[in-house]
Amino acid sequence: MYLSAIVLAAGKSSRFENKVSKPLVYLAGRPVITHSLKNLAKNRQIKDIIVVVNSSNKDKIAWAIKKYRINKISGIVLGGRRRQDSVFNGLKAIDDKTGLVLIHDAARPLVGQKTILAVIRQAKRTGAAITGVPVKSTIKEVHSPQSTVHSCPMVKKTIDRRNLWEAQTPQVFKKEIILRAYDRFNNEDFTDDATLVEKLGVSVNIIMGAYSNIKITIPEDLAIAEAILKKGKGKENHD
Repeated sequence: MYLSAIVLAAGKSSRFENKVSKPLVYLAGRPVITHSLKNLAKNRQIKDIIVVVNSSNKDKIAWAIKKYRINKISGIVLGGRRRQDSVFNGLKAIDDKTGLVLIHDAARPLVGQKTILAVIRQAKRTGAAITGVPVKSTIKEVHSPQSTVHSCPMVKKTIDRRNLWEAQTPQVFKKEIILRAYDRFNNEDFTDDATLVEKLGVSVNIIMGAYSNIKITIPEDLAIAEAILKKGKGKENHD
């Protein structure tokens, strides 16, 4: 089955507190996005990659792709206002022969080959699969901001974490499923693609990802990613 990947690099990086676009911040000597793209490009099942960018980082990302000789790039397209708008623009650019679509955040540079292969394998079997990890921390539900005391939220209850997982990317879907989900629910706001598929009533499997597959969201995350690479825990990504 022909598999296309969509890599999202169109976000505004508002939480990163850096003048440099998050995908272009350097990690271990090269831009974050080049780690993500190289890890996907080396996977034999992925036939082509569409990169979704914004108008301010488009030229620099195109330059990085050329400089670091990343192959399988079939297109660079502009994203939209929301994450899901960017995914939809990427979906509109995929090849007609694509049967399976992998969606990945450029800000997850340490994704490993075992994770990529496992989620692809599961999606081929069931039509929809994502990566994730069990939640390790204790999770508290709090009252709404209007119910605060001295500007601090009040705890409403503690959530049983035994069945809670933190969703990651890659997320992989059969093309007809993800297109149908976007056609029906794209006007609603969601933070990941699996949520739209769930709204269709389609079961989504979650496979064990890796705690090292962190998302670079704030500057501290970059330091953590550097430490993971230095300790060799990210070796799987660069074999």
